[in-house]
Amino acid sequence: MSVNKRLINPLTDNLFEAILALKTNEDCYEFFEDLCTINELRDMSQRFEVARMLEAGEKYDEIEKQTGASTATISRVKRCLTYGADGYKKIIARLNEGEK
Repeated sequence: MSVNKRLINPLTDNLFEAILALKTNEDCYEFFEDLCTINELRDMSQRFEVARMLEAGEKYDEIEKQTGASTATISRVKRCLTYGADGYKKIIARLNEGEK
């Protein structure tokens, strides 16, 4: 596992078990509405879309235009794609496989 060891703890394990128990989009909306603020959920959604667009080869200006993300956010996501734990890449690949 290439995850930062400082992230691993029983509380986070419990949260991830709860997320893995979600079965439908409706389950997700209900759970994340209770768990996150609207802005937190929008920020996470935006970062994931930025990652998808970067992986698809989109340029910063197009990503900024389509998502409203700042260049700082786009750069941060790009850094995660390049040097991170490969979480974005793994999930994007799984979703792309599901589309085929």
